Amino acid sequence: MFFLKYILRNLFRHKLRSVLTIVGVAVAVLAFGLLRTLVGLWYAGAEHASDTRLVTRNSISLVFPLPISYLDRIRGVPGVTSVSYGNWFGAYYKDQKNFFANYAIEPRGYLELYPELMLSPKEKNDFFLDRKGCIVGERLAKTYGWKVGDLITLKGTIFPGQWEFVLRGIYHGKEKATEERILLFHWSYLNEALRQTVPRRADQVGYFVVGVKKPELAPEVSMAIDSLFKNSLAETLTETEKAFHMSFVSMTEAIMVAIQIVSYMVIAIIMVVAANTMAMTARERISEYATLKTLGFKGGHLGGLIFGESVLISLSGGVVGVAATFPAAHWIEVELAQFFPYFSVSTETILLELLAALSVGVVSGIFPTWRGATIRIADGLKRIG
Repeated sequence: MFFLKYILRNLFRHKLRSVLTIVGVAVAVLAFGLLRTLVGLWYAGAEHASDTRLVTRNSISLVFPLPISYLDRIRGVPGVTSVSYGNWFGAYYKDQKNFFANYAIEPRGYLELYPELMLSPKEKNDFFLDRKGCIVGERLAKTYGWKVGDLITLKGTIFPGQWEFVLRGIYHGKEKATEERILLFHWSYLNEALRQTVPRRADQVGYFVVGVKKPELAPEVSMAIDSLFKNSLAETLTETEKAFHMSFVSMTEAIMVAIQIVSYMVIAIIMVVAANTMAMTARERISEYATLKTLGFKGGHLGGLIFGESVLISLSGGVVGVAATFPAAHWIEVELAQFFPYFSVSTETILLELLAALSVGVVSGIFPTWRGATIRIADGLKRIG
């Protein structure tokens, strides 16, 4: 108890210095936690992918389409429970800055394969019956103030022209990680328009979504599907939904690695700053440490006082940083909803933040602790007067 009281008294002998050090550690811990959360969210789509869904695309690239005639052959593969298909549409709303994911899909099979997209029975039925109908996620609807029954006009890029849709339903995600910033509409609506304007692009899809009975069958079914179209004009590549998502994530993996490096560099920099602060404090108190030794304090006692002060300062900053993480994450989730489906800080990230703060305290306290514990009484007393 005596040592703790002594450490607390020393902690704010230089109030401004201690407060600035705590704030510095807090900012570093906050930045570390937010950057790690950002990296985690980048991989969230792959982590939450279903084990019983496969994606079949052109083996060359997703840019190249597949014939719709592949549908029945894929459906006949043993182990396949259902098949749907879709096209990336790539349109925007009113202005190019209003860009979001939009797909032309086969409605019934697609929604069966994605039960996490929650719609009321009426909305689902209205969507099925209206060929110009569309559904959107709840976040997307809130962003643009859309309501069921509204007429939505998108301007096409891959498929040029003005495309009109009637909003028939607003889905919400079954889980927090479910993407709610997507617009889905009938592939048949797109295909009919292509038959009239660009016949050579009609009757083609960008990908097939394949449901399998159980995850263990995924490799076998994937090989069976790809073997069906081997040596054809449009060979296929079938992979799990997780692998499909990871193929997109890998395109920006260098950026994610850079962000991770930056998060650790932030901690390294604050370690240097805190170490300098503690070293300065130790130099100023050399005569005090020598006096304490004359009173019977051992080197271990002094080392514990110095080291405890360093750890306590860093942990105080860590606690402040952790406390600030939650409102910061909430602000990002609200203000930047168009970029992130959610921005939730995990328990693992909180623990890593506290570990980072503890590491700062331990590392920055090593040299001052050694200096204070090994100071000779005569050398310390020379500084008095």
